[in-house]
Amino acid sequence: MKAVIANDYGPPESFTIAEIPVPEPGPGQIQVRIDAVSINPGDIVIPSGAYRAQTPLTFPHVPGNDFVGTVTKQSDSPYEVGDQIFGHAVPRALKAMAGANPSMTTGALAEYAVFEAGTPFITRRPPELSPIDAAALPTAGLTARALIATAQPQPGETVLVIGATGGVGTTVLPLLTHTNVIATGRPGDQDLLHGLGAETVVDYEDDYPADVDVVLNLVLPTDRLQRAATALRPGGRLFTITFPPPRPGMIDRDDIRFELVLDLDGRFGGMAEVAALRPTIAATYPFANAVQALTDFAHHHTVGKLVVTIP
Repeated sequence: MKAVIANDYGPPESFTIAEIPVPEPGPGQIQVRIDAVSINPGDIVIPSGAYRAQTPLTFPHVPGNDFVGTVTKQSDSPYEVGDQIFGHAVPRALKAMAGANPSMTTGALAEYAVFEAGTPFITRRPPELSPIDAAALPTAGLTARALIATAQPQPGETVLVIGATGGVGTTVLPLLTHTNVIATGRPGDQDLLHGLGAETVVDYEDDYPADVDVVLNLVLPTDRLQRAATALRPGGRLFTITFPPPRPGMIDRDDIRFELVLDLDGRFGGMAEVAALRPTIAATYPFANAVQALTDFAHHHTVGKLVVTIP
């Protein structure tokens, strides 16, 4: 089968499309014929070698976490051959970090992939959810739901969303109902962000408004949130989905709640609940241009998700 592969640590420009063996499912696993995959930061960061000490890879490595496709083989799983499914899984190299009931994969940027079947992070695709949207939703939708469940924004509160134009940002904005949303973006992003629910759009480099109740950081490294922390009122809440894990000394404030939001076990719902959301699609690419999709994601500003279709 054809797959996107990294033969060594490096940037996405070094990835290639090559022929590799079709993976076979073991007990409790499913083989899936992939229809579409969306691009996530982990598809770039993990093969880059940035975390090789914590998550050493074996090569060739196939990236790809979020997928939609058709079950082609199964072994003692809740699915039948022919089921249309979608979901999220992480490379097997991350198993030690992937929670109590991990969703693992051989890599979804391929014609076929194998997944663990018995997790809340994979489910049947409802007919009202298009394949492209289903491929775009998993990581963004899971993260957006976890942010809302953890931050619990209240009606009338002011919420600053840093990195609102990404896959998570464009998915979480419509969930911030009855709040006053300030979103970071670029001038050309304003119409889209307003349409998704932002009342105010500020440039990435501009000063943040003061006295906000909640900050959702979706993009900046957690040790670069001093400016975001100063925007919060006393007793405010700062939530991040990025690393390194928060430490009080990073922001020099002990009067606010400062937490990492990371739902590895589906505590806030799995893929069945995510199916009710709708993503923003920035662009779609044919599989022949999958390496270009990864490279564009790494180097260019995009609004929403990039999706690769596999014929």
